[in-house]
Amino acid sequence: MAEQEQEDQGRLTRVASFIFLHTEHAIYAALGLLLALTALAALTEAVVLTWEALRSLGGADQILEVVDRLLFLLMIIEILHTVRVSMRSGKLTCEPFLIVGLIASIRRVLVITLQSSELTHAKDLPPEKYALFQAAMIELGVLAGLIIVMVAAIFMLHRARDDGKPAGEEKDEHAGG
Repeated sequence: MAEQEQEDQGRLTRVASFIFLHTEHAIYAALGLLLALTALAALTEAVVLTWEALRSLGGADQILEVVDRLLFLLMIIEILHTVRVSMRSGKLTCEPFLIVGLIASIRRVLVITLQSSELTHAKDLPPEKYALFQAAMIELGVLAGLIIVMVAAIFMLHRARDDGKPAGEEKDEHAGG
């Protein structure tokens, strides 16, 4: 009698595991599709912005906007890569998130740099703008520290990895490799 209960419980556990695994894969696939569509939309917008900047010999603002869109696209692609790796290996790796954070930090540095350069071109800085400039410099310092920490973390992850390959290029157990 106890053996029958254990066998039924084992069968129920296997069925539940099967259902949850396939539900997880379906959600990952839907998320991946939505991210891919978002990436295509971002790429289209970046192409249009680049074309407009080239046509009008765009200034710093237009160039920054193009670079910003391209870095945003890189972030989406890196998140899409994370979804793909998670589906394939069943593991969530932290390296792609560090890369997304690094790209986001670099985006912010570019925006702050352009905004603060516009402030410094003014002859007289009123107290409000000077306070904004000081806050921007503090934010740049914090971002620089954050970038250094993320680069160091990515470096340590690569050094600690057994095979030295980046995330997503692990041996695929399902493919027999």
